[in-house]
Amino acid sequence: MIQYSLSCENEHKFEAWFKNAAAYDAQASQGVLECPICGSEDVAKTLMAPAVGKKSNQKVALSAGHPEQKALRDAMNKLRNKVVSEAEYVGDRFAEEARKIHSEEVDSRGIYGEATSDEVNSLVEDGIDFLPLPNAPEDHN
Repeated sequence: MIQYSLSCENEHKFEAWFKNAAAYDAQASQGVLECPICGSEDVAKTLMAPAVGKKSNQKVALSAGHPEQKALRDAMNKLRNKVVSEAEYVGDRFAEEARKIHSEEVDSRGIYGEATSDEVNSLVEDGIDFLPLPNAPEDHN
């Protein structure tokens, strides 16, 4: 997995994970990259610092006081609502269904559901593309 710092034409900065550099290049050439803040499809890599390992498992969070926190929350909610309204919920069968779609055993369709860490790692290792569906901040309250 590789993480890139990205920016859209409106100078919104965000990060995204890709299986490898070739996966980023393929998605960029297909025009499927999109800014999560404004929806712009004019997205490019930006200068980024090298990843340095941490000794702890701390998570990084965007505080409520951050100037773009509301816009990011709204964009995440919009994305989540779009997926939930247009895709099929497959529950804990997500990895199984994603594999069937990838291998063309079943018709291609949008799905969402849950997967264990092992299932996620296996999908990544096998080159099966998927994206995590962001939880709404309200889901944690």
